[in-house]
Amino acid sequence: MRGTLVALVVFLPAAAGAQDTLFKSSMEEVVVSGTMKPVRRLESPVAVEVYSAQFFRKNPAPSLFESLQQVNGVRPQINCSVCNTGDIHINGLEGPYTMVTIDGMPILSSLSSVYGLFGIPSQLLEKVELIKGPASGLYGSEAIGGLINVITRDPAKAPRFSMNLMSTSWSEHSLDAGARFRLGKASVLTGLHYFNYQTPQDRNGDGFTDVTLQHRVSLFQKWQLARGAGRTATLAARYFYEDRWGGELGWSRKYRGGKEVYGESIYTSRWELIGRYQLPVAGQWHFAFSATGHHQDAAYGSMPFDGDQRILYGQLTGAWAAGKHGLLAGAVTRHTVYDDNSTATRDTLSGVNRPEKTLLPGLFVQDEWKLAAKHTVLLGLRWDHHPLHRSIFTPRAAWKWLLPRQQVLRLNAGTGFRVVSIFTEEHAALTGARTVEIREALKPETSYNGSLNYTLPFGRAGRAFTLDVSAWYTYFYNRIQPDYDSDPNKIIYANLDGHAESRGISMALEGNWRNRLRGNIGVTLQDVATVRARNGKAERERPVLTERFSGTWSLTYSFPMAGLSIDYTGNVYGPMRLPLISDLDPRKPYSPVWSIQNLQVTKWLSKKVEVYGGVKNLLNWTPDRGNPFLIARAHDPFDKNVQYDAGGQVKATAENPYKLTFDPAYVYAPNQGRRVFAGVRLKWD
Repeated sequence: MRGTLVALVVFLPAAAGAQDTLFKSSMEEVVVSGTMKPVRRLESPVAVEVYSAQFFRKNPAPSLFESLQQVNGVRPQINCSVCNTGDIHINGLEGPYTMVTIDGMPILSSLSSVYGLFGIPSQLLEKVELIKGPASGLYGSEAIGGLINVITRDPAKAPRFSMNLMSTSWSEHSLDAGARFRLGKASVLTGLHYFNYQTPQDRNGDGFTDVTLQHRVSLFQKWQLARGAGRTATLAARYFYEDRWGGELGWSRKYRGGKEVYGESIYTSRWELIGRYQLPVAGQWHFAFSATGHHQDAAYGSMPFDGDQRILYGQLTGAWAAGKHGLLAGAVTRHTVYDDNSTATRDTLSGVNRPEKTLLPGLFVQDEWKLAAKHTVLLGLRWDHHPLHRSIFTPRAAWKWLLPRQQVLRLNAGTGFRVVSIFTEEHAALTGARTVEIREALKPETSYNGSLNYTLPFGRAGRAFTLDVSAWYTYFYNRIQPDYDSDPNKIIYANLDGHAESRGISMALEGNWRNRLRGNIGVTLQDVATVRARNGKAERERPVLTERFSGTWSLTYSFPMAGLSIDYTGNVYGPMRLPLISDLDPRKPYSPVWSIQNLQVTKWLSKKVEVYGGVKNLLNWTPDRGNPFLIARAHDPFDKNVQYDAGGQVKATAENPYKLTFDPAYVYAPNQGRRVFAGVRLKWD
């Protein structure tokens, strides 16, 4: 191993003592997500990627959901052509495998995971810490695929006032504003996010809106109390409301829930309360909590959906040192109440509504052992008690080796588990496009995983680069995966008879050339598959909407004397298997290689004012290219003219030669073409 690493260093021109501020600043940055303790990124035994607010400004977007398309190995997936619901895929795993936290506290789960990422005010964003791969040992079941930790600004250090106003040629308008003030011993940060898009577009001519119309507002406030001995006390609250609809162009609110004109209309209201308090005792003892309420009032065509979810989460952690050991212990409790108007919470025999209530207590311990000057070992174990599945243990282990010239090698391994909530995670179950069938009592998914990460800084004075290479492998059993293929009219859920695998490698290069040209380029190669034994042979099958390769780039060239900068960002994705409705479906079974590219020019008028503008989707790529249509039977969204045979299968007729039913789930990319944008940013410190 040592010889291999030395050889690698020989071929990459590293120069000791010649590192630019690029690597020093990024490695000296303090991260908290990997170990739940503040630690320099260089010292963390868990690989943590950090993306600043400035990084996301290179391609400004009105939501964090859209901004994450710039991150290597992360893909925002739109799951419905009508309402544009989506989730975040990390290393090929679907959205429910990723936990989203704000300041370390879980805020998105089940029902809220579908729309919650659209309402986080970007103006209050300090940075995003990202862990690719399992973090269940510390964060629990929903972190089996990765963790996105949104860290908000420190109220004592945030600008006194900041604002970002942006509009596009599609008549999209967004406003983000933030202000701070002091009230006695408290520093208070207040933020506002507003987004409005009310101009229906139908550029592919199918009679449906290309992009969902949206009207949303989000209010955020964070209090930080100055206490003695540097102890922390923070309290944050957020309220979010959104009204979105998509569907036939002739739809209006009078048709909501009816069968005359098809539309999907969703009203979402949500509140969050997040707090952290350092106990007035010796050592580092913290109590943190989050409380969330999420209500969704929706009509998917003629199908109503009324869902309500409340989550209360409490966590007590203590950290202390014992010689070469940095110890962390914690106790957590999570109480979830979920209710909706579907059979998910209603007894179909008695008709009695029984909201789903889940109490999930847990304990975790972690030992970060400084084995030697260059070696750190991390061992951890988490225990959760599920009311149905009883005791669940998730161990983790990590090893960090600090090599010469600040090279770092990290090895991580562990297990994970996940309990699935189908009706709140599977949007197609609500559109009426397919019938959901659950064939058995579902067991929790379990995974075994390992990853290897290598970081190499190299360069010369004024030219600094950092190469980051990661490889991973995850083995799932009891995998719960939707089956779109056995019956084109159904989504069938069952524990996988066999196993599933996710494996791959990602590479990222970050660089700074004389503070003029800065950028990063990333490539991810992955293989996600289910493996079943058939006729004595192991057969591998790719799940739908999973690419084998992807790439991202972000390049910035600055003209300091002119106060100008140019940003060129983009991504590229390999072919994905797509869900077809029948064996006669004329749409392509695989997507082509596709790319979204963007250009932005920024001009600083002063230290307080900057203006920017550019073009999004330079290539004007939309997923209808090369397809006869995107939405199956858009002319008959209520399936009034669909005929079935005696077995309940769709018949081919003169009016329906392809044996289709209405289905908006054939979507793999944003259906929004080229557009111009412009905006202004203001900041007073």
